[in-house]
Amino acid sequence: MDNSVCPYCAEKPSSATIEVMKMDQQEHLYDELSALQFDNAYVRELPGDPDSSKRVRQVPGACYSLFEPTPVTQPQTVAFSREVAEQLDLSPNACESEQFARVFAGNELLPGMQPFAMCYGGHQFGNWAGQLGDGRAINLGEVMNRGGQRSVLQLKGAGRTPYSRQGDGLAVLRSSVREFLCSEAMHHLGVPTTRALSLVLTGEQVMRDMFYDGHPKLELGAIVCRVSPSFIRFGSFQVHSWRGEIDILKQLVDYCIRTDFPHLGEPSTEVYLQWFNEICRTTAELMVHWMRVGFVHGVMNTDNMSILGLTIDYGPYGWLEDYDPRWTPNTTDAQGRRYCFGQQPQIALWNLAQLANAIYPLIEEVEPLQQGLQIYGDIYQQDWRQMMADKLGLGKFNPATDEDLVKELEQVLMLTETDMTIFYRRLATLTAGIDADDEELLQPLLAAYYQPDELDADKTARIAHWLRTYLTRARRSGRPDDVRAEKMNRVNPKYVLRNYLAQQAIDRAEGGDFSMIGELLDVLRQPYDEQPEKERFAEKRPEWARNRAGCSMLSCSS
Repeated sequence: MDNSVCPYCAEKPSSATIEVMKMDQQEHLYDELSALQFDNAYVRELPGDPDSSKRVRQVPGACYSLFEPTPVTQPQTVAFSREVAEQLDLSPNACESEQFARVFAGNELLPGMQPFAMCYGGHQFGNWAGQLGDGRAINLGEVMNRGGQRSVLQLKGAGRTPYSRQGDGLAVLRSSVREFLCSEAMHHLGVPTTRALSLVLTGEQVMRDMFYDGHPKLELGAIVCRVSPSFIRFGSFQVHSWRGEIDILKQLVDYCIRTDFPHLGEPSTEVYLQWFNEICRTTAELMVHWMRVGFVHGVMNTDNMSILGLTIDYGPYGWLEDYDPRWTPNTTDAQGRRYCFGQQPQIALWNLAQLANAIYPLIEEVEPLQQGLQIYGDIYQQDWRQMMADKLGLGKFNPATDEDLVKELEQVLMLTETDMTIFYRRLATLTAGIDADDEELLQPLLAAYYQPDELDADKTARIAHWLRTYLTRARRSGRPDDVRAEKMNRVNPKYVLRNYLAQQAIDRAEGGDFSMIGELLDVLRQPYDEQPEKERFAEKRPEWARNRAGCSMLSCSS
């Protein structure tokens, strides 16, 4: 706000006038936040927990527990997403206000907010874990924007709930930075995801043992406001089926269909099956997107699977830099590798089978549910093939030639440590004829190799042979090289949230410098574009980051 000239008399204002102007501005921003319209259908239409205490307990017969976030000492907004704010009808000025920090740290409730934590169960690493629930997430309410779009606002790290088990319900800055940035990065990549409105420091110190190795330390506390049309998970249905609460299971399914799948019509047995089929379809599409951009979720438990086919719950995720289908970012998964990159499509199918088991009491027939699982397999295979054709700029996938081409590509990528993101971007630049010698063919790709000295004669020859086969196939598609490159660069990102970049932003933020969070957010808004001045964010992982904490594998600690 420019206070150099009074807008009413064109003279330099007095200190009293400046204070009045500031108060007017703050009142306007307060009005803007208070104008948010809440329609808390989840709480209104589903059974809740009659116990209002925060003591950790089993919560039978309920879909949620009502209570407020735990206040913090010194809320400070570190970053916000202008796109999500616009979706909620909030201006940037409102997001920079002191009240915004208070609201999205949990210190102040706006009119119409009705905070609650959700009850759900889940399979964790393939084993049934019973009741889980929102252990450190509190839903503030459901906002309806001017266009009639519903958005649930959820604070992650806002204090203990009845579902916190042994946890404290808090979150720390490092994991909150990662969740905030990745939520928005995935959206701009075109991957279905929950969003992030804000990242707020709490002023609290939180004790964490990052690698569960007996070395806890105090870390900065933080809270992310996550935004989604719904946070209902596969496990939301599982817990009621497990408890034999079939009436509540039906209520929840009916609510979900009416609220998030209204195009299916009024709930019935037939509509339940259509609903399950649609979940299978959107989950298959989500898996194809993850495989396309090299994203590894790290914790694909059934309580971390969205009913809307969204990426949800960003914990120890990672981006596949070296192309290794067995890579997992999760230290807890290091031995079994259940949730490694290459296993994700199979795990999604397994999770859908658990959802089918949960809703079976409403269907009482196995075959139609099995058909839904078959839909998942068919759509995944069909979309994955087309996705690979798009990544290679081939137009339509031709099984007669492209099955073998893609299988050999996967082997070629594993011959030596190869950066997946850079490889595909550089592949789009190939223009050399098939008669070029091996070294000339490989020249544009050298930036993708972490250890180029490992490219001996045999490996070079095999890669070059694949490149000749690929170029021959690409030219049969009839696309000129520039058109092929343009098509490839629409689906192969140049910029992803590499682990070491996120860690650098965290390191600076823990020292009080939040500038890199904003800079990364800005770069990741245009992940497919060439941004010459931001080229350093497209470089492969530096050697110093190979085994550094936060730059490779992570734990579930947050």
